[in-house]
Amino acid sequence: MLPRPDYLARLETATTRSPITAILGPRQSGKTTLARLFTADKASSYFDLDSIPDQRRLQNPELVLGSQRGLVVLDEIQQMPELFGTLRVLVDRQENKARFLILGSASPQLIRNASDSLAGRVEFIELEGFNLFETGTSTWQALWLRGGFPRSFLANSEDDSFAWREGFIRTFLERDIPQLGISIPASAMRRFWTMLAHYHGQIWNASELSRAMGLSDKTVRSYLDILSGAFMVRQLQPWFENTSKRQIRAPKIYLRDSGLLHSLLNIPELEVLFGHPKVGASWEGFVIEQVLSILHLNDAYF
Repeated sequence: MLPRPDYLARLETATTRSPITAILGPRQSGKTTLARLFTADKASSYFDLDSIPDQRRLQNPELVLGSQRGLVVLDEIQQMPELFGTLRVLVDRQENKARFLILGSASPQLIRNASDSLAGRVEFIELEGFNLFETGTSTWQALWLRGGFPRSFLANSEDDSFAWREGFIRTFLERDIPQLGISIPASAMRRFWTMLAHYHGQIWNASELSRAMGLSDKTVRSYLDILSGAFMVRQLQPWFENTSKRQIRAPKIYLRDSGLLHSLLNIPELEVLFGHPKVGASWEGFVIEQVLSILHLNDAYF
């Protein structure tokens, strides 16, 4: 795992000024590793809510968490959304001696629960994949091809990286989407995601996609919102010089991770990428993500 000093600095600032800090991001983006790096030299307690024993330990969460001191890490908190109410009660107590670091895979429900229950008490940090500042500019080709997911970028070979991304896509569709309470067949979402890959860098056209899939405009829009909420897709909104004009324009659609884009387009290596019709759009999306990563980090200090 590469060191991520900018994120560690952001965590230090956030956990000092806010009683609750939330790290959000897709699965396998390095949230747990980052939390363990951050707490390595601190007095802390760790609860993995994917673990049945840890779930049992928190059957009486107010009693268990109320007795903690220092930094308390709650990993995969979306598994126990009832904890949001408990955290609100605990941090409002004058005798509270703990600060909380919560980790969760991004979902509209998770963000809504945290925003509603913990309003004014929580600070959000969005964890993205590796960027060029972290990997070094000499690695730009590998980062572009493989994407920023740590296990994809750090794989021993292009074949290993491609295989990991294929497994990630399957797991996301077959396990993560249903865990969000969304009942969409994995095959249908895979088809939609693949079609989005071919529209990467183009203006969103719900009618065209809905006709191609035999679905309503509303349904394909909901599919897009699901992937956007899970940090898989970015909707780049149009800019208007004259905001008084009543115009409705569709956003441009980009897959946020170039490695997943290349997997969905069946592009396993650079030679294939350079000869692919979507090479220009792929590069455009990659540059956008690098620029936004820099802007997000700068926002943390200014």
